[in-house]
Amino acid sequence: MIRNPPSLLMAALMAGAALAGCSEPPPGPAPDAAAAQPVADADVFRFRIGALEAVALKDGDIELANDGSVFGVGQPTDQVAALLTEAGLPADTLHLSIQPLLVRSGARILLFDTGAGDADFARAGRLPASLRQAGVDPSEVTDVFVSHAHPDHIGGLLTGEGAPAFPNAAIHLSAPEWSALQARAGAAALVAAIAPQVAAFEPGAAIIPGVVAAVAVDGHTAGHSAYEIGSGDERLLYVGDTVHHHVVSVRRPEWTLQFDGDAPVAEASRRALLQRAADEGLRIHAVHFPFPGLGHVQAGDDGFVWVPEG
Repeated sequence: MIRNPPSLLMAALMAGAALAGCSEPPPGPAPDAAAAQPVADADVFRFRIGALEAVALKDGDIELANDGSVFGVGQPTDQVAALLTEAGLPADTLHLSIQPLLVRSGARILLFDTGAGDADFARAGRLPASLRQAGVDPSEVTDVFVSHAHPDHIGGLLTGEGAPAFPNAAIHLSAPEWSALQARAGAAALVAAIAPQVAAFEPGAAIIPGVVAAVAVDGHTAGHSAYEIGSGDERLLYVGDTVHHHVVSVRRPEWTLQFDGDAPVAEASRRALLQRAADEGLRIHAVHFPFPGLGHVQAGDDGFVWVPEG
């Protein structure tokens, strides 16, 4: 367990919650025909999951210093820098994108996480505009799936006036995560605003049978969930915060991340999910990887490698 992390960013994350409530990767597997023909348009990226229409929605970005306080806690910062340099990235900064996922399933419009809203630790808040660009009004969203209740995932649940941003949607999150949010100091306004819409589920539940199933990924928060989205033989795994950085988290899943509530459990969960994804060839949507966050992971000598689509 990481106790009393010193990072200013974590302080900002918790304040936001209270207020808002390698080397070059080898060639990856070619997307199959049903997943092909994606279309990018500024802050939206349209693709398919079998018969389902899907859109990655850009909300914003987070920049973190490579100072040992967040990624690779307890590791020499030059080791983190070496991974970044091998991948052709700046060695002093780690960039995280924020892109919730939109899926159309028949008459239902599903939104996975809601971005960071006006949180001061991110350059974010673009989700409403991205939704409009995708041709969706917030009132049309029927289901919101929350991976966990950190501010960069629930920051868009309320409008600037404190009203529900998706007034006609059921808000799905695991029962342990909902209980933890209800008990969080300073979250009373958020909890009161969304409570009538919350549909809490048991970890691992099939929420929309045949379409959306929760996947419990323990250790990050009290009830963190990934989501497996299916259509026919096609599947997409929305990983939430199982992994954060497309190089560091994937190449070294056992390195401690400051934001993990129970670090040893989270590290084991991270490696297990990456191994499953590699073994099964699972297509992934990673909310914090470079936009649009679509790709696969492949097993490497001492970790894994992210292989983005395209």
